[in-house]
Amino acid sequence: MYLALLAALGVGGATILGVLVGFVLRDTAKRFSNVVLSFAAGVMLAAAIFGLILPATEQGGLDLLLGIVGVLLGAVCLAFAERLVPYMARIAGCEPSADGSVEGVMLFVLAIAIHNLPEGLAAGVGFGAGEVGEAMLIAGGIALQNVPEGMVIVPPMLASGVRPLRTFLLAALTGVVEILGTLIGYFAVRIAAVMLPFALGFAGGTMLYVIGDEMIPRTHKGENGRASTFSLLVGFCLMLVFCVLV
Repeated sequence: MYLALLAALGVGGATILGVLVGFVLRDTAKRFSNVVLSFAAGVMLAAAIFGLILPATEQGGLDLLLGIVGVLLGAVCLAFAERLVPYMARIAGCEPSADGSVEGVMLFVLAIAIHNLPEGLAAGVGFGAGEVGEAMLIAGGIALQNVPEGMVIVPPMLASGVRPLRTFLLAALTGVVEILGTLIGYFAVRIAAVMLPFALGFAGGTMLYVIGDEMIPRTHKGENGRASTFSLLVGFCLMLVFCVLV
């Protein structure tokens, strides 16, 4: 239990560390908001594919079916969740915008939060099953991924008019979700182990939906379109390195 709690705090704390780095770099990021958001899309795309969907389906059979169902249902649920985004914007201290930019950013933050839950479950299941070495490796890999994910949350929110304190609190909450996921996975190991492929696929589906529906179309309008494309590729490759090495 002690190691599981430390791992939970570690994976959640890595997100918060990334959020703090995002604040340090916020002035530069504001001037290139589309490029930064494209970078975030690349990070999320690699995390969804290599960190969530492929691990969910690698055993084939029932895991493959559960993973595919999870991907599709994740996208459907996020499509319905878009109706809640204007309320999230008001909680963040912003009025919904005419061009939908604020709503797009809130949907992006929601997708990050959703995808953190099954990542935490993956680490918690390992500790609950007694596979401490493997669980520590999973938790370490998740923590490394969470730093750039935390970084890319901050600039789009600030650029959309969310106040710095609320930006920090909302971004930090995405890390708290991962702490809760780790503890849930630890205490409900048998249930979580069966449902983990579905949960990973579900999170991957939410991320793919927000990338394809909001982030790529928004960042490739107007200026910096080509720079945004290369930024997406850089973000994808960076997260690919994290996923492969850990």
